[in-house]
Amino acid sequence: MSDIRKELQKRILIIDGAMGTMIQRHKPTEETYRGERFKNWSMDLKNNSDILNLTQPQIIEGIHKQYLEAGADIIETNTFAGTAIAQEDFKLEEYVYEINVEGAKIARRAADEYTAKNPSKPRFVAGAIGPLNRTLSLSPDVNNPGYRAVTWDQVVKAYYEQIQGLVDGGVDLLLIETIFDTLNAKAAIFAIKKYFKDTGKPELPISISGTITDASGRTLSGQTLEAFYISVMHAKPLSVGLNCALGAKEMRPHIEELSQIANCYVSAYPNAGLPNAMGEYDERPEDTGHFLEEWAKEGWVNIVGGCCGTTPDHIKHIAEHVRNLKPRELPVVEEVL
Repeated sequence: MSDIRKELQKRILIIDGAMGTMIQRHKPTEETYRGERFKNWSMDLKNNSDILNLTQPQIIEGIHKQYLEAGADIIETNTFAGTAIAQEDFKLEEYVYEINVEGAKIARRAADEYTAKNPSKPRFVAGAIGPLNRTLSLSPDVNNPGYRAVTWDQVVKAYYEQIQGLVDGGVDLLLIETIFDTLNAKAAIFAIKKYFKDTGKPELPISISGTITDASGRTLSGQTLEAFYISVMHAKPLSVGLNCALGAKEMRPHIEELSQIANCYVSAYPNAGLPNAMGEYDERPEDTGHFLEEWAKEGWVNIVGGCCGTTPDHIKHIAEHVRNLKPRELPVVEEVL
C-alpha cells in the first residue's frame, strides 16, 4: 500500500468535493433512501445520506468514481453522520457499524480501481468523521448554560464504534472534519487513540479539519484559529486544515495564518462561495480553481479540494490549477529541551 506521507512530499494532493450536492443530483425520494431493506421502516429516512451505503451503494460508488475521474487523490467515505448519536434521529443506531464498514468498502473499491489504472498516482480513502449534531461545549438551552445534551463518554463511545467500522472497512486515514466544537474533536481523537491501543492495530494517520463560522475568525465554540490548532496538535496529525462554512475568498486569511503556525501539513477545502438566498452555491469551478491556485503559489497548502456546493467539475479545475505547483514545505520545528 502506498504511503500518503510520501505523496504529500512530492505534490499537492486533491481531496474530493461535496457528497450531498452530488446525491441531490440523483433527485432521491423517500423510496430511494429506504431501498428494499428499509421498505417498511417506522419513520422517514429521506436526507439520511449515510443509509445509502446500505440501500443504494451504486449511487455512492458512482459519485466516488466521478471525483476520482476529476483528479481526486483522496476520497471521503460517505459517513459524515455515521454515529449512533446522529443516527438516533432515524432510530438506526444498530446499523452504525455496518454503515461505516460498507461506506469504507465502497470507497476502497473505487480508489483501488483508479490506483490500478495508474499506479504512479495512488488514491487514498479518508474515513469521514463528522462533528455530531450535539456539542460538548455549548448548551442547547439558552436559559441553562450549564446543561449539555450529551456527555464526554457518550461521544467517545459513538466515535469509537464509527472508527471500528471505518478501519474494518479498509480506510487509509481518519478525517475528523467540519469541527465547530473542539471538545467534540478531542473526544474523536481520544476514541481513535483508544481504539488502536485496545486492538493493537497499527495506527492510521489522523487528519483534522475545523470550520471558521464567520468573519471573526473563530469556531462556533469561540476559539481562535491558533487556539484550535494548539488544542489538537497533541494528536500529532498528518494534516490540520479548514473546510465548510466559508467560500475560498472568505477563508483565505485563515489559511494564510494556519500555514504559518502548523508544523504538519495544511488542508483547505472551502465551499463553492457563500450560499445564495435559496441556499445554493453559485461559484463557478474555474473561480474556485483560481482561488486555490493562488494559495498554492503562496506556499500555504498541501491538500486542497471542495466542500458544500462543489462538484467533480470544481475538483477538476482545482486539480488542473495546482498540478505543477509545489506543496507547502513543512517548517523545521526546534525541539524544546
